[in-house]
Amino acid sequence: MRAGDVLLLVVIAIGIALSLIDSASGGGVSAWSQAHLYRFMASAGDAIGWVGLLLSPLLLFPVLAALWGRFAALPGPLEALLRLATRCIDAVNTAIGDAARWFALGLVVVTAIVVVQRYVFGIAMTGLQESVIYMHALLFLLSSGITLLADGHVRVDIIYSKLSERGKAWTDLIGVYFALIPMGWLILVMSSPYVNASWRILERSRESNGLAFVYLLKAAIPVFAVMMILQGASMAARAALTISGRPVPGHRKAVEGEL
Repeated sequence: MRAGDVLLLVVIAIGIALSLIDSASGGGVSAWSQAHLYRFMASAGDAIGWVGLLLSPLLLFPVLAALWGRFAALPGPLEALLRLATRCIDAVNTAIGDAARWFALGLVVVTAIVVVQRYVFGIAMTGLQESVIYMHALLFLLSSGITLLADGHVRVDIIYSKLSERGKAWTDLIGVYFALIPMGWLILVMSSPYVNASWRILERSRESNGLAFVYLLKAAIPVFAVMMILQGASMAARAALTISGRPVPGHRKAVEGEL
């Protein structure tokens, strides 16, 4: 069983457990959520934000390692740090992406059910229809990191494919620091008020029989931004190892003397 499958099962188990507790307590979980969930998550978000801000200088390590490794042997501890960061980030994004892949199957199944209900039985279930929107959004947002890891995003490949391994590494490094990370940071900053406003009222569907988790869906936007920034850091670390002439796990070994 993949790590993503385990993650998905844990999330489902937590959801079922909370639903059972809510039913057994006569709506206790719902009442607590209405009264305290926003303040709790706001405090947690602030704490995570400060931790991210304090750790953000670490994002410069790959570019410093690339400059160092281009002219001298890369220090062992720095190389080990780059490899560790790459393995951890790749593992997290792979687990989340593996879990998100089930939304593709869910989209097919639920869409088929909705079509049959509407055009065969004349029945329309708003919650089921809205779940298609949820799964579609979560599929693309949460699988973005693993897609970048697999080099599956659209690339305007005019010159890149003709470059040497080190040339590609320099291109990836420049792209990460001048495009990917700034764009991820912009999305994170611009979406924060939007997501915060949704969590403040625990936003739900405008339809009375729709889903009550709009605030959770919108929270996937900053999660997407963080995943992309971290995966960009992993890409930069791989590029730094290649530029330094060090082998990169899962990638072709950099060749001394190129570019």
